[in-house]
Amino acid sequence: MPMFAALDVSKKETQVHIVDVSGKCVWRGKVPTTPNDIATVLHPYAKQLEKVGLETGSWSSWLYHGLTDLGFDVACMDARQAHAALSVTVNKTDANDAEGLAHLLRTGLFRDVRVKPWCDLRRRALLRARATLVRTVIDLGNAIRSALRLFGFNMAAGPGSGGARAFERRVEQHLSEQPGLVPVVMPLLDAWRAARKQVARHESSIRAEVRADERCQLLMTVPGVGHLNALGFVAAIGDTTSFPSGRTAAAWIGLTPRRYQSGEINMQGRISRHGDKLLRSYLYEAAAHILTRAKTDSALKRWGTALREKVGFKRANVAVARKLAVTLFAMLRTGKPFEADGVAA
Repeated sequence: MPMFAALDVSKKETQVHIVDVSGKCVWRGKVPTTPNDIATVLHPYAKQLEKVGLETGSWSSWLYHGLTDLGFDVACMDARQAHAALSVTVNKTDANDAEGLAHLLRTGLFRDVRVKPWCDLRRRALLRARATLVRTVIDLGNAIRSALRLFGFNMAAGPGSGGARAFERRVEQHLSEQPGLVPVVMPLLDAWRAARKQVARHESSIRAEVRADERCQLLMTVPGVGHLNALGFVAAIGDTTSFPSGRTAAAWIGLTPRRYQSGEINMQGRISRHGDKLLRSYLYEAAAHILTRAKTDSALKRWGTALREKVGFKRANVAVARKLAVTLFAMLRTGKPFEADGVAA
């Protein structure tokens, strides 16, 4: 008889609930949150298990790949959709959540989420680590400026005030004029220098990844698309067969407007902003480069420039970012480089 197993995952323990095709409970209990411990519990029912399901979360990728490698057919369920179904229960417990997930799995009333391979997960983690360090550098720089401004030192004044080296020289100059600020500012400056060195290390690793991937090299033929945009897009999209079209991929990234329709009401709002926030920011920056600084003429730039005159820069920038996502997706699918005179996707 076919069976279905659902996992309600937490940091230390996972609630397991196994049901048969009629919904009758076969086994339930808690095990440590590791693929091997979960597999030990599932092993007696392995021949009858049609599907093992768990919600999306911080541990889902690890458990998904671990259980898949051990021979189980695993489905990763959309946590937002599952939450809507589980919220009808009166008592919120791990056991009840696992039971509800098992019934969703048995009836097929769930959205199966694509889990990326380890190589793409590692690349996305690398990009996020770099972004975290960049924010740290910016915060430390602002903390230094704030501390010096309190005593009348303006870091933005004078020629050559821009750039990291100029910033460092001006800080050291101000500290020589006010030695009492050394205990306050110098630790911040040392941390700022160290964070910049680590950002450079991440940049080197990212560029090495891009050089070794032909898909990234292909995407970089688009004006405005650099190593960060290319690696971020390839790592997020992965296999293009997961999406029926580039428009679907752009919607998954969160670059399509929300829509609310009910009866006579039909409203179109702002973009959904679902999906990968970091990739969306990369595409927005690339679109801004196309509209403002790119010297290469293209159909995409002409379309965006004409739209900018009608709706303003910000809206046009978002629209170009969406079309850029569709264009990059088409390039990945076809393997063809960017054509400047081609019709914008």
